[in-house]
Amino acid sequence: MKIKLISAEETWPLRHEVMWPDMPFDFIKLPEDTEGKHFGLFLDTHLVSVVSIFQKDAGVAQFRKFATKIEEQGKGYGSKLLQHVFDFAVTQNIKTLWCNARLDKSNYYKKFGMIETNETYVKENIKFVILTKVF
Repeated sequence: MKIKLISAEETWPLRHEVMWPDMPFDFIKLPEDTEGKHFGLFLDTHLVSVVSIFQKDAGVAQFRKFATKIEEQGKGYGSKLLQHVFDFAVTQNIKTLWCNARLDKSNYYKKFGMIETNETYVKENIKFVILTKVF
């Protein structure tokens, strides 16, 4: 297993496959992808998990588009990648990290010390909630 920086383009197929398979491929691309840091977790040469982090304000960043191959979920790969992002955030002097999580996945993020806010929204009939973590 290896975690490394990858290009935004390398994240797109996995984002599409896992997060929005019924939407057009371009739906998973973000306008700010060129500004982010993108991480991939590889098993040998196979990309199995991706996440992107975007810093807009000093000390504050958001991670987005966190996806793990469906057949590899539940094996700890996503958890290792998320912990890597937390560790990276600390090295970058990020004091607050936040994400938009599907409401039915919010308990997963709480295991990492993230706190659910009261901010919610709906996208494509899926409920989302914002979670934060302060370092």
